[in-house]
Parts: sequence; C-alpha cells; structure tokens
Amino acid sequence: MKRLLIICMVLFAIVANGQSLIEIKGTITDKYSKDPLAGVFVQSTKQKHVLSNEKGEFSISSFKGDTLRFEFLGYKTLEYVVKNGESLQISLEQLHTAIDEVAVVAYAPVAKKNLTSSVSALQGRVAGVVGAYNSVGNSSNLMIRGIGRVEKNTESYKGFDENKFISPLKEALSTFAADVDVASYNNVKRFLNQGTLPPVDAVRVEEMINYFQYDMPSPKGDNPVAIKTELATSPWNAKHQLLRISLKAKDISKDNLPASNFVFLIDVSGSMYDANKLPLVKSSLKLLVDQLRDTDKVAIVTYAGNAQVRLESTSGDQKMKIKEIIDGLEAGGSTAGGDGLKMAYKIARQNFLKDGNNRIVMATDGDFNVGASSDSDMEKLIERERESGVNISILGYGMGNYKDSKLELLANKGRGNYAYINDISEARKAMISEFGGTMFTVAKDVKIQVEFNPKYVQYYRLVGYENRLMEAEDFNNDKKVGGDMGVGHVVTAIYDIIPVGVKSEEVGNVDPLKYQENKTKTVSNYSTELATVKFRYKDPQGEKSKLQEQVVLYNELKPMSEDFNFATAVAELGMLLRNSSHKQQANFDSLIQRAKKSKGKDDEGYRAEFIKIAENAKALMKSNDLVRN
Repeated sequence: MKRLLIICMVLFAIVANGQSLIEIKGTITDKYSKDPLAGVFVQSTKQKHVLSNEKGEFSISSFKGDTLRFEFLGYKTLEYVVKNGESLQISLEQLHTAIDEVAVVAYAPVAKKNLTSSVSALQGRVAGVVGAYNSVGNSSNLMIRGIGRVEKNTESYKGFDENKFISPLKEALSTFAADVDVASYNNVKRFLNQGTLPPVDAVRVEEMINYFQYDMPSPKGDNPVAIKTELATSPWNAKHQLLRISLKAKDISKDNLPASNFVFLIDVSGSMYDANKLPLVKSSLKLLVDQLRDTDKVAIVTYAGNAQVRLESTSGDQKMKIKEIIDGLEAGGSTAGGDGLKMAYKIARQNFLKDGNNRIVMATDGDFNVGASSDSDMEKLIERERESGVNISILGYGMGNYKDSKLELLANKGRGNYAYINDISEARKAMISEFGGTMFTVAKDVKIQVEFNPKYVQYYRLVGYENRLMEAEDFNNDKKVGGDMGVGHVVTAIYDIIPVGVKSEEVGNVDPLKYQENKTKTVSNYSTELATVKFRYKDPQGEKSKLQEQVVLYNELKPMSEDFNFATAVAELGMLLRNSSHKQQANFDSLIQRAKKSKGKDDEGYRAEFIKIAENAKALMKSNDLVRN
C-alpha cells in the first residue's frame, strides 16, 4: 500500500509539472533487408533503456521532447525526438567496417525468461552473445543469419609448446623475462570450481606458481631486487634435481609510494553486460579508489563503439565524484579496444608525473572487434605506447568470450601485469592486499639468465615461461623488454635438472652420423659450481640496466624448504592439468599431501584454497578418464 502511494505521488508530481509519460512502441528493422533486429539498445534520455525482442519490437515510456537513441552492433546510431504517443518504424543502416559484423538471433522453443536473458546480451558482438547464451544453460541452438550455428564458447588462449630438456653442451645459457602475471591460476581455478577441466593452453605453470607469495628477505641497501636460490631432489623424479630461483622486490609502505597518475580504461561494450563483468568491474575499481591518496589522481576513459573521456584527471580526495562516474556506467555497443587504449595513453601523457607512477588500469574481457583489434594490431599499438613511461595493469573479467590470448599479449608487450578477476575476493587481493605489487613498479625490464655447468648438469628444463623466453644475446641488450616487478613481488622459476651420470627416459637419443665425424665434447673444468644465475633490471625511470649474479654450488643439495615444497606442488598440478609430456611420476596424491604439509602461515587462505582445487582436479581427471575408457 505504501509503495502504491509513493507511485501515485510521483505521477501526480509529473502531471503537475505538465509532463506526462508517453508510451512509445515500434519495430526496428535493417534499412535494406527489412529483417527485424533483435537486441537493439533503445535509450531514453530520462528513462531506463530497453531492448528490442526477437521480432524487432520494443516498448518504452518517455516524455514529449525527449530523445530516443537506437544503438546496435554494426549499425549507425539513430536518434529520434519524441512527439506524441505513436508507433514507430525504425530502420537502421549498416556500418561498412573492416570487421565482419553479423546480427544474431536465438531460435528454439525456450522459456520466455530464457529468451529474454539471451536477447538482452545481443546488444554486444557475437562473442558476447555466446558468452551470455552459455550462462542461460539451455540446449537450444544459436543461429547467425547467413552463417549458421556457432560454438557456444569462444574463449581464446594462445597455444605454445612446452620447454624441453636441453643439454648445456649444446645450449649453456637459458634466458627469459622475469614476470609476475598471475591470471592463469585464477582462470584455472574458475574452471575447476565450475566442475570442468581447463583448456590445456589456459594453464601456464609459471603464473600458477607466482600467484602465491613466498617468504624472502627484502633487498639490502639501495638494491630494489634480491635473489635466492635453492637446490633439492625432485619430488616427481628422485633421480632428478630441482633448482629454485626467486627474486624479491623491495617492500615500500603505502605512505612512501610515489604519487600516481591513473587512467581507468573500462570496457563498456555489450558483452560486458553480465554480472561477472561490468558490475564486478565497478566493485573492483571502487576498491582501488578507496586506496587513493590526496596526491594521486584518476581519469576515466570508456570504450564501446568509440572511446570517451568520462572523467578528466581528478584528485584522489574526490572519491565520491570518482565513484559516481563508475556507478553510472552501462554496457552497450561494439568494442573499439584499440581506440580506447590510444585515448587512455593520451590522457596519461597529458597528466604525466615525472617522478611518479603513471599507469593505465584496463578492465575488459579482451574481445575487441572494431578498429585495431587483431593481435598484431594490438602488439604494434602497445609497443609504440610503452616507451612513453606509462605502464599498464590488465584486469580480465568474464567467461564464454574471454580473450586471454590478447590480454596476455598486451601485458607482456606493454611493460605491464595481468590478473584475472572473477569474484570480489580476487578483486580485493589485487586492489587491496597486493595494491603496491599490482600498481607500482620498482624494477622494470627484469631478465634472468642461467649458465649451467656441463660437468654436473647433463640436461635442464625450465618449467613454464614458454611465452617469455629470450635469445641469449637479448640479456645484455637494454632495448629488449623484460618483465616488471611491483612492490613486494616475488618471482619464482624452477628448473628440472638431470645430473651427469643419470640415465633418464626424458631424453631421447640420435643415431650416430654417417657423413661426418661423431665428436664427443669433453668437459675439463675444475669448478664446483653447478650454475651461475644472473639477472638484470632497470630502475623505473632508468634506461640503463644493472647486473647482479649468484653462484649455485653442486654440493648445495638440501631438503626442500616449506615454500619450495609448496611451489613444486603448484607446478606439479599445472603439469598434470596440461598432461605434460614431462610430468614424469607426478601424481595428485603426492602433490596434495605435500601442499598440506607446506601450507604454513596462510592468513588469507590462498594455500588452503589451492589444496581444494587440486582435490577437485583429481576428481575431475579421474571422472574424465572413466568416460574415455
């Protein structure tokens, strides 16, 4: 009764002001084919938006003199000024772009609520539709006019070949960019928690290892990075040894961090409509806003069909103003990610802080489809912009049409880091718990190079980092981009070593050559060193790298530390999920038991959560094996 009274009062106030709501109905069609367009975004300047149904029909309440705006992927936006209550016939004209854009319609006898849920996502591009359509959970087909059926899941992951065992007699140096991207672990966790095994290419072992923090002493003196090495027997092959290499960036209190020039670059295209996309982006970024100091500043750029500046650079003490802009964002339209990046870099340069932290925080599902959108386009764009001194943090959201391959590329090429966020706890981890590590660089272009002594090392294999490998000569070349390390971050790498004299099935053999001499190299050094580990880094504002190194002795073999044990359990899970050809005697029971024993201090519960997802993976893997058999 109270609610009815309020409604009556509102209507009375409207009439008293000479304004009355008018119901506008109509049909929306393609200008030339006359086909109805489903999922067109119809927005009144003073009312909430609606979407056209499968017949192209819509109904919206508005006021006389208001402007209705009609937006749809691949079509020119049309505006109409409301006159009186009337029935409209709206014809939209297609845009002529380099991208193949199609209209999508859902067919099949489904419940009205399911059809509405599906169609509401059709304002985005095809990939966005598929992602939203998956969430409906029905078995009806999805049809594209003129194309046919499309697969429900359009997520993309860059494939790669796993690192192999290498003889130091053939290749003594192993070189890679140190990286602290952690997106893969959380994405893998998402699949396992949903009851499915992740795609093989979604599993990047180094990102799983580096998701967790490990206890290391901070660097001494003016050094921004410290190194720690550890040599132990391999838990998945007692004949092998594992070498752990960890780098630790210095800790800096929040009060002592440099002032920040942030640009929030937010994807508001149609595919961001789902609850785990734009709504979660808003919650995540508001957590970040709460961390801002008065000396920090934030601008907001959004992109859909085009890029827009929603908020000019604003002081961090204007938190309510910043949050109001974020709260007002809505999803709709196509995805001009390239234009968004260009504008964000432009705004960041205009407000550049010479001795500060200049960073773009990009929140997206990665599915760009207008303008510069291919991987090569994005790589060229980000390579041009990265020399401006502006770093980038990539925050990936969503599922179904998620483009991990593109986001990983942007982070790797743009002196950035990359995290996948699928719930508020992960947002809190990135924005609060690891705020400094995610948003503040203390060492850039970090590279690691290891030289193995063939007197003790017969073969070695770097576990993971396949997408970050570098040529040996790149290590000393300051023009070659390495990885970036944020405040307090730890980067961990693990090498699987086959000692000299050990026969291993992991290494094949080649028949003797017929047409040239079969020479056997002899090793004649008297060193007790198993390996020399070097790493280079630059100061955040510097262009000249600095070198540090540490020697690992062959007789330093010791029982594994708690952290090393846990890291090997994470690596072992990654190899099993990939069904790695180098998994050797890896097994779920062993890694789960090891993880339980090495859980240690786990205030946030991340290690306990790992144990649960490892147990889920074991059950799923066993279930799938039974199905195949």
